[in-house]
Amino acid sequence: MSETVEQRSKIMRAVKSTNTAPEMLVRRLAHRMGYRFRLHRKDLPGKPDLVFPIRRKVIFVHGCFWHGHECGRGARQPVNNRAYWERKIAGNRVRDEGIPARLRSLGWKSLVIWECETRAEDRLEKRLRKFLGSHVQS
Repeated sequence: MSETVEQRSKIMRAVKSTNTAPEMLVRRLAHRMGYRFRLHRKDLPGKPDLVFPIRRKVIFVHGCFWHGHECGRGARQPVNNRAYWERKIAGNRVRDEGIPARLRSLGWKSLVIWECETRAEDRLEKRLRKFLGSHVQS
């Protein structure tokens, strides 16, 4: 199906950058596991999705398409306006590359969870526990 320019614009305006379905899944899982966190701290590089201040750890939940992941969803190529989207996604990847080093220099550890990784909740839970540690804050 081919959309008109107006339809495509409406669809793209509806795409959210925060509170996405994968992000909400990670948030619910971390909370259920007993971890407490803050959201989208603007004072940290990259404005992480989940921030665990006491642990000095952050989590980014990246959409596979938007951040150029190498999975099937991330490797899709748009049919329309291909040059624009290639530049956009390449720019996102370049921006994303420098963020972990900037966070490390400030004493923070970071983890990227890809949208495709949120489909296997048991593996995701193990990954969160390994990154955040097994001792849960009271």
